[in-house]
Order: sequence, then structure tokens, then C-alpha cells
Amino acid sequence: MTLRKVNIFILVLVVVIFLLVLHHNFLGLSDLLKKELSDSNPLGFQPIDFIPEAPQRLTVDQNENEIPVVITASDERLGGVIAAVNSIQQNTKSNVAFHIVTLNDTVDHLRSWLSKTSLKNVQYRILNFDPGMLAGKVQIDSKMPDSIKPLTFARFYLPNWVPNAEKAIYLDDDVIVQDDILELYHTPLQPGHAAAFSDDCDSTSNKFSVRGAGNQYNYMGFLDYKKELVRKLSIKASTCSFNPGVFVANLTEWKIQNVTKQLEKWMALNVVEEIYSRTLAGSITTPPLLIVFYKRHSKIDPMWNVRHLGSSAGKRYSPQFVKAAKLLHWNGHFKPWGRTASFADVWEKWYIPDPSGRFNLIRRHSDAAQ
Repeated sequence: MTLRKVNIFILVLVVVIFLLVLHHNFLGLSDLLKKELSDSNPLGFQPIDFIPEAPQRLTVDQNENEIPVVITASDERLGGVIAAVNSIQQNTKSNVAFHIVTLNDTVDHLRSWLSKTSLKNVQYRILNFDPGMLAGKVQIDSKMPDSIKPLTFARFYLPNWVPNAEKAIYLDDDVIVQDDILELYHTPLQPGHAAAFSDDCDSTSNKFSVRGAGNQYNYMGFLDYKKELVRKLSIKASTCSFNPGVFVANLTEWKIQNVTKQLEKWMALNVVEEIYSRTLAGSITTPPLLIVFYKRHSKIDPMWNVRHLGSSAGKRYSPQFVKAAKLLHWNGHFKPWGRTASFADVWEKWYIPDPSGRFNLIRRHSDAAQ
């Protein structure tokens, strides 16, 4: 072999070795990058301002350290909130965090009541509700400008009040809890369901009619079936309704499904189309919820929402049944702190008098004296 051929062979051999080393190093770098990606956070090398389009569906941990309870507080009903909070706190060993939604003019009164009584050690946050959020979404009667109670719509914006919670309980202010609220919090929600309610057709609810309003326990009592928009929903008028005064919410599912936006859509449509029943059998907050959660809600134990204590129907319950109830609900015109209501004495066991003296109970003997 000539010297020229030997040199060419050596050169080719060097090039081949160089290429093999380069290829090996490239594979090593690739493996390193893969390892770093797998060891990093779930977003990997995402830009700093990366925002996922929707949160991931997560499995709710049944051993949560904190139970978020959202409740509204208007000044004229503040005694109800105090009694509800006291009943929950006294009947559970769990760490309950109260998220109390109110208006600016009630904050000082509420904080004073909580701080100067046995509730001073309760864990709570006071949150302000901006009525401006309802602009264009509710129709205000010029003859009755005070007929709209902004706080009744706070439940539509549940993720706003507990933004970091996976699950939460919403309660009206006219309830008393007689058992450990941890059980209600652990209500199982079916996959894809953002909330669990108590159906109005359950065995503990008295089925009764509101004069001229159809049945209060079905959709006919809340929606105007003469309107084409309602008929297009293909919801049978006889479908059982549910009570939105007590419910458990999966807040991740709520956000994924844009429940708040859906509710606002039906509120705005009602302003234009007037799709609610003219002889509404209940609060105007109920129809949007009935539409959005039609066949898409789980059920809570009926004993966790024994209702109608604020109406004549409440008189049908026996004392033994009321004692066995896990949650008592005075929905209706007669509140236990005001006008005559059934089993007001049960409610009063949990009431803590207002240190400022601004809130006073009206009792039967007081009515008789007037």
C-alpha cells in the first residue's frame, strides 16, 4: 500500500471516529434534557406568563384540612348569620373557615358582633360584594327599587370568594346546622357535576302549591313556559326543582364549565325576554340555577336541608323529626328572628345577642303587645 493510500485511510478513520463521538454526545444531551423535563414542574419549560386555558380536573382530597363555608350577611338579617355560624362551630371538630360575603355598610357591625362574643375565635374572612356586578343582569322595578337583594346573587360567584379552594359549601343565612358539617362537605359529587343540591321532590319536603304560581317543587313554578326560549330548552314543566339555599360545589368543575358565565347569560336573557314565571314560586336567583344545572347536579342527603320552616308547611313537622334533622332551613316569608315561624325556639338556642343592641328579635309576645 502506498503512503498516499495510507494517509487517506487514516484521514477517513479519524472522520468516522469524530462523527461517532459527536453522535454519542448528542444522545447524551438529549437524555439529559428529557430527564430535566421529567423532573421539572408539570408545565415544563413554559413561558413565565403561561396561563392554562382551564384548570385540570383534580380528585378532591377527602381529608381536607379546611372546610370553606360561604354565607351572605345583610344588616337586617345579621342575627341569622350569627346563629348559623355558632351552630356550625359548636357541632363540628373540623377546621371550618367562614367566608362571609356582605356589603360595605355591614362590615363594621358584623366584625364587632363576632369579635365581642364567644365567636371571637372563629376563623372567618369578610368579603365585600359589589352590586355593580349585576348591571344589565337584573331587572329592577322602578316602583320597588329595593325588591332586588344583591347578596342573593353572591352564590353565582362562588369561586370569587374561595379562589384557592377545591370544594366549598354555600349556605343561606336562615339555617341552623345540628350535626357535623364535615358530613355535608363529604357529599359525593358525580364526575362532571359542579354542585350537589337537595331536590324539592325528596321525602322530607312538603309538596304544596303557591297560589297562582304552580307547584313550588317543579320547574313550572319558576319558568314561563309560554315563552319560546323556555320551550326550546326541552325541560319538562313537571321536572323536579331543587333548593339552592344549601349546596356543595366542586369549584374546579365550576370553573371548567364556566358556570358563572352561564348563569349571567340567563340573567341577562331574562331582562330582555322575561323568561321567569310571572308568579314566581321563590327567589329570582333560582331560575338560572335550575336551567344551568338541569340534569347536571348531584344530590345531598335530604336531612341536610329540611326546609319550609319559614312557611305554613313547617308546622307539619313533628318535634322529633326537627330534632333528628341535620340542617334546618327557614326558607319562606317567616324568619325565626322576625315574624312568627315554626320552631323558632330551636333556632334561638344558637342565637347570640348583639352586643351593640342594634339587632333585636321580634317574638310572639312582642307582636301581641303591639
